[in-house]
Amino acid sequence: MAMFDTRPARPHVFIFSLGSFKVATLLDAVDVRDNLASALAPGHSPTAVHELAASNFIDRDRYEHCFIPTLIDTGSEKILFDTGCGDEDSSLLECLQDLGLGPGDIDVVIITHGHPDHIGGLVKNGEPVFRRARYVFGAAEFSFWTGGNAVREARLANRDLFRRICSSLTDQVTFIAPGDQVVPGITAIDAAGHSPGLLAFLVESDGQQLLIWSDAFLHYVVSIQRPEWRADLDDDKEQAVETRKRLLKMAAEQRLLIAGHHMPFPGLGYIEPVNGSFRWLPVSYQLNV
Repeated sequence: MAMFDTRPARPHVFIFSLGSFKVATLLDAVDVRDNLASALAPGHSPTAVHELAASNFIDRDRYEHCFIPTLIDTGSEKILFDTGCGDEDSSLLECLQDLGLGPGDIDVVIITHGHPDHIGGLVKNGEPVFRRARYVFGAAEFSFWTGGNAVREARLANRDLFRRICSSLTDQVTFIAPGDQVVPGITAIDAAGHSPGLLAFLVESDGQQLLIWSDAFLHYVVSIQRPEWRADLDDDKEQAVETRKRLLKMAAEQRLLIAGHHMPFPGLGYIEPVNGSFRWLPVSYQLNV
């Protein structure tokens, strides 16, 4: 007798209310990757990474890397944070379809930063996917990629992708800076480091708050319990460390609900202070009752 398929069956959409807003986290894709230590803590002792992994009951080498855009319906506008990878494995449009939506229903597309897994879904076959939307970019981030003079070698292909995809959208772009409000209740926060102009967003409705921190944290154990460890994927590693420390303090003190692009799906949790450090506390049922 054949065994059942062992591939994990999982939902791709998680929906909850935040005050009068509706929020959905959308699982665009999942990678299972090797080399936890060299990816997330290069230059640090692999033994220390292995011990941290073991103490958190995760594999010491292989890890799951999710890609989770966020959609917010304010009641007057549908606002999509990032567009996923946009490749053959990307399921963002299927996630929208599960919500009864198509790309033409999106009013605003906010790009937190210019890495491929955030801008890849903007254009397909040379045409904008979200044809009705206005686009929101951080001014510093857009300038960095279109200028391109300070891009490190590992990101040169990323620079070319950004120029190819995003430069054609400028007629529909609004540029913002930290502290700016995109729409009432959604405010940009400086999260630079992982990319030079990365923006996080504080969302508030009827006194309830959500911090969308995008890629300020890349792993729910390593990035949070050891924020001082420098990740290979961070463009400005020192600045990324300082950003992580600042956002962890903010999230813990204000007891914020967090949406993280690369946290385990549904990408939602809280930051718990533990013994001088912090721990990711994933949502359970509190958003459903």
